[in-house]
Amino acid sequence: MRKQLIVIGAGPGGYVAAFTAADLGLNVTLIDDGQNPGGVCLYRGCIPSKALLHIARIIEESREAKELGVEFGEPRIDLDRVREFKSQVVSKLTGGLGQLAKQRKIEFIQGRAKFLSSNSVEVQKADGSKETLEFDHAILATGSLPITLPFAPRSERVLDSTSALELRNIPGRLLVIGGGYIGLELGTVYRALGSEVSVVEMTPSLLPGADKDLALTLSKRLQGQFKSIKLNTKVTAISETPNAVSVSFEDKNGQVLTEEFDKVLIAIGRKNVYDGLGLDNTKIQFSDDKKFIKVNAQRQTTDPSIYAIGDIAGQPMLAHKASAEGKVAAEAIAGHKAGFDVKAIPAVVFTDPEIAWCGITEAEAKDKGLNVTVSKFPWAASGRAVTLNR
Repeated sequence: MRKQLIVIGAGPGGYVAAFTAADLGLNVTLIDDGQNPGGVCLYRGCIPSKALLHIARIIEESREAKELGVEFGEPRIDLDRVREFKSQVVSKLTGGLGQLAKQRKIEFIQGRAKFLSSNSVEVQKADGSKETLEFDHAILATGSLPITLPFAPRSERVLDSTSALELRNIPGRLLVIGGGYIGLELGTVYRALGSEVSVVEMTPSLLPGADKDLALTLSKRLQGQFKSIKLNTKVTAISETPNAVSVSFEDKNGQVLTEEFDKVLIAIGRKNVYDGLGLDNTKIQFSDDKKFIKVNAQRQTTDPSIYAIGDIAGQPMLAHKASAEGKVAAEAIAGHKAGFDVKAIPAVVFTDPEIAWCGITEAEAKDKGLNVTVSKFPWAASGRAVTLNR
């Protein structure tokens, strides 16, 4: 069967590309192993984590309200109901995307696609059947998976960002390995729900890559909330004991110490997975470090009929960046003039306080020899901030 455009992967990059292409008059087939469009972001990432962060913020505000003259009792957490709320949010949004796909007459196939050539794929469907599709153009939007530590034991006590969102229980002592946005957001959730949270980060500061002034503001607040924050420290060993997880650390001076935790969350980043996609059967080439697929401004790969967007197409690995690329790729395939510029993509961290930035940081600008002027406004001088007691 010949298709005008197939989109492989239905996350925020894939479904935006499919919807945009359909709106521009293209005949679109969208392939994903989920029951509905949504991808990691809606099923196992951005959306469930933001639902839990909202709950965490409510808990924190109830505790802070006594400073304003309103006092509540200690929050009673019904973990089953929390999980139910999170699941309802995911179901509502992914189901809504399924309806939007139908309204646009997009053919949605639940399954996994593998390239047979530069113009054909084999689809292993969820029902066990297989189908071969030929296409004029394809957009690859398969996303990424959490990176793990090779020496970490396989255990229910060792979590990644996906299993952490399942909220099987609330550990008394939680270690978060990685001081990036995923680790800090999930650490914030577990701390609000009752865990004693510790963080370990290899670099000199939290949120590597963020402006240091912004990261410092967040770090100061988290130091009062988390049990400990270990910077310039790497994890050298993780082992499971009968009742806990034992973790060994080495600081920048070579000093080694060992602590026990009830659970460990590994949040050291994400990696693109290309196994099973059949890319060897195409003309697609990779970046020099082999991490990303080479693309041009239109997100076209070195195989003219195939485009790549989202995590597999380069940093930053953010949902809204994938959406922007999906729109550009669809417009380019439809014959429109379109190009993607990564400098316009903002980064957002949904901690408390929330942090956002766009473009290069002050440190990056200085490294490039650019003249830098820094302007600051104290949030405490804002009337709105004062009324919020923040």
